[in-house]
Amino acid sequence: MSLEIGPIEKTLLRGKWTAQIQDDTGPVADLAKAVVEGRFRDALTSPGAREVFHAKSATFDLPFDQAFHLAAPSTIQERDAELFRLILAVACLHAFVQVNWTGPDLDVQPLDVISLPSDASSDIVSEDFINQKAISELAQGGEPAYHLTKAAAFLRLAQILLALQYDRCHSASWWRLRTAFIHQQVLDEPVPQPSTLSASLQPLTEIFSAEPDLAGRLILEQGLIEHQLSQDRSAAEHFVKAAQATGLEYELTGALGKRTKFQQTDLSQLVLLAESHLVDDSVATTGDSSRITDGTGAETADETETRPSLPETILLNDDTLLEQTEFTSSNPSAPGSRLKHIDPSSQPPLHPLDQCILLSMCLNVKNTSPSHGLTNEQMAPYIARVISHPRNWSVHTMALLLRSRLESARTRTVERSTLQLQALIDQMPTADSTLQERLLYFHSIPLPSKWELERELALRFLGLGVVRSALEIFERLEMWEEVVKCWGALERPDKAIAIVRDLLEGRKAEAEEVLSRGKITSEHRRQIHDTTREAKLWCLLGDLEPEHAVEHYERAWKISKGTSGRAMRSLGGYYFARGNYAEAITCLKRAVAINPLLSRSWFILGCACMRVEDWEEAKNAFGRCVAIDEEDGESWNNLASMYLRIGTPAHTEPKGGSREDGENTEGITGRDVKKSIPFENKMLAFRALKQGLKFSYDNWRMWSNYMIVAMDVGELAESCRALGRVVEQTSGKLGADSVDIDVLERLVNAVTRAAANPEDAAAEQGAVSSTALNPNDGHGLFRSVSTLIERTILPRVSSPRIFRAYGKLLTWQERWEEALAAYLDGYRSGRAGTMERGETDVEKWREAVGEVEDIVDVLRNFGPRAAGSRWRLQARSIVRTFMGRTKDFEDEAEWARLVELQEELSHKEEE
Repeated sequence: MSLEIGPIEKTLLRGKWTAQIQDDTGPVADLAKAVVEGRFRDALTSPGAREVFHAKSATFDLPFDQAFHLAAPSTIQERDAELFRLILAVACLHAFVQVNWTGPDLDVQPLDVISLPSDASSDIVSEDFINQKAISELAQGGEPAYHLTKAAAFLRLAQILLALQYDRCHSASWWRLRTAFIHQQVLDEPVPQPSTLSASLQPLTEIFSAEPDLAGRLILEQGLIEHQLSQDRSAAEHFVKAAQATGLEYELTGALGKRTKFQQTDLSQLVLLAESHLVDDSVATTGDSSRITDGTGAETADETETRPSLPETILLNDDTLLEQTEFTSSNPSAPGSRLKHIDPSSQPPLHPLDQCILLSMCLNVKNTSPSHGLTNEQMAPYIARVISHPRNWSVHTMALLLRSRLESARTRTVERSTLQLQALIDQMPTADSTLQERLLYFHSIPLPSKWELERELALRFLGLGVVRSALEIFERLEMWEEVVKCWGALERPDKAIAIVRDLLEGRKAEAEEVLSRGKITSEHRRQIHDTTREAKLWCLLGDLEPEHAVEHYERAWKISKGTSGRAMRSLGGYYFARGNYAEAITCLKRAVAINPLLSRSWFILGCACMRVEDWEEAKNAFGRCVAIDEEDGESWNNLASMYLRIGTPAHTEPKGGSREDGENTEGITGRDVKKSIPFENKMLAFRALKQGLKFSYDNWRMWSNYMIVAMDVGELAESCRALGRVVEQTSGKLGADSVDIDVLERLVNAVTRAAANPEDAAAEQGAVSSTALNPNDGHGLFRSVSTLIERTILPRVSSPRIFRAYGKLLTWQERWEEALAAYLDGYRSGRAGTMERGETDVEKWREAVGEVEDIVDVLRNFGPRAAGSRWRLQARSIVRTFMGRTKDFEDEAEWARLVELQEELSHKEEE
């Protein structure tokens, strides 16, 4: 039997009261309509709601999930009881969102909703008491909830109601997802979500397959929580699927246009062409598709009368840059564009949900290269496409915020970026748009909370060097960790220590302590004190006082009763930095057990396990690192090294890496790979390094490791490519040492062991055609090796062995003249060619004698084949010159060999 979602449930999910249920005047429908229209006070203070939230105890001394009867009122039919509780949960959730996210100010408080027994004392059970208790219970996974969160009881009530069993209302699982997403934003760090959460959403995908707007929302919101948990690849896949579900067509292409005021020539500019296929029933209130702009993206007077109020858009007002790109071409540059019928300068408005999808594709603004995803330049057209047609207050706010983040790194736009962020903060408490509109697409965008927006503004000030302004905001928000950083930037660590100690010792009170001052402080109140936040303060003090760090971290762990992940992370890092790896491993294992989503904890744990040569545990730790953050190239490198060490004797010292924060990362040496390592492990190491290099393309150490492992597993073409990258990046500092000559010689040997004639080589390999070549051997490898030497190595560095390897390659090609020249270059740069008069080192001289004999043999063998070569004369000249420079060694036995060689060459010339 297929599952069904009722019309009221769909209305709640969409946030719009539909005509389909207009005639339903039952108590449940009336309650749902009040919630959809944002009348939360009417919904939550109704008699039925107060009956559900009737407290069991007058002192409210039970946890929230045990404090209420939660029974549906007798006026509600049994078949509607689930729906009634779901509607109340949505009302509580959205009331919490209104007061902490969207604004305007909320007209209902938790004690207006909670029905206390008649003997309850207002001195004990106050709004502050209820809020403090809820914030304490919102701590999860060792991460505290933000202690200035307003009306936190509403979020707890929503969680409690949604945790009940729902057999009829199948959309409850979707509301659990939305609640979890909001809860994550209240915590200091994200924490893992139960696997049952995503599993419970699977049936809904099939239910909404025929309703593209709901299907798109569901997939999009799943992607948003994946992004919140740093699962960027999975999130990106969800965003693309959401676009497919709604039918959104989009294409990033180019069109002729101008970006600056003084630009004379039209150049190809990036533009996002996009077209919606969803039906938007809000067009009547937001303007039709033929909207007119004044060239800056702002509506004309006729249009502003029909669209809703929107956040203030700060103009750029730059003397060079235009407000937006002016496209002069009506067609995109790409001739095969699917959306070639769209004029880049006059695109149709997008459905707000499709705008949310486009904005979600631009969330990761830290990307710096195409291999990591969209760059800043590529993201700008996505945001501009949304900003050009504002359709919803919250969506437009998010678009302006993303643009502000993109512009924060550019000199010409940083001022507008900061002013825009300030304007977005100032608009939150205003009533310039309806609450219903603000909530309409709230769950489809990652709109930050009010305190996060202010924190972002303070960080922007800090980045601009306006430390005092940043400090003022952080102190008002009581974000003490950031306050400490500001005092550190001002070179006043003593002030930071004083603040934390005052907070811990009661000399400085936080806001909620100020509110409760003068009220009765009972034993019960002390019991519900937010120990998680107190533990964080002790950790902060430990960071500031390294000499007492262990004492402070351990006290934080004790106060939190073993739940403070921050305490164990800090203590583990402290022990690791001082070489106490066994203690570090113990602490870090506790930390990752509490919160396994923080990749840095796993990374340090892996490094600590390496130091004690526990390769298996280190491999598991680095495996978790790359599972959390696929772009962590250092962890991929270390993971590869662990594959090469598992099952081998534990006696080798790790080679230092290039981690900027001082952490050692594992290196790979030729000795590592030569051990008796299973070939399967070698291939796993090869694949790990190959993956890691996508994200650490400029890390020459990783390329060096990759070169060695690729050589060992037979991927010689990849080893050749890696050697080229190492030389390109290090030749300026290391010179000839940048070339691993052993690897180069093995590459040349792999080429020259095949027959020089391609047809003969193919016949030897049993190939049916000369085109069926092995890219890691013979003629298949030749082009790569030849390019490596001629275009990468020799223009940068040289050495005798490099020239000899090149000469061998040329000899294989029967390019005799060039081969002779290469060998001679090698001789001239070698010991014999550079030896000066007065040399006294006998061993160096004997080695040089061998080089002279070698070059004479080369001339004797290849000289006759080189056209126009006077090889005898050249050989005699080499021997005579060398003997003339080293007459001091005439008494050595090897001198006779030189005399004999000279006589032999002279005799043959006379013949």
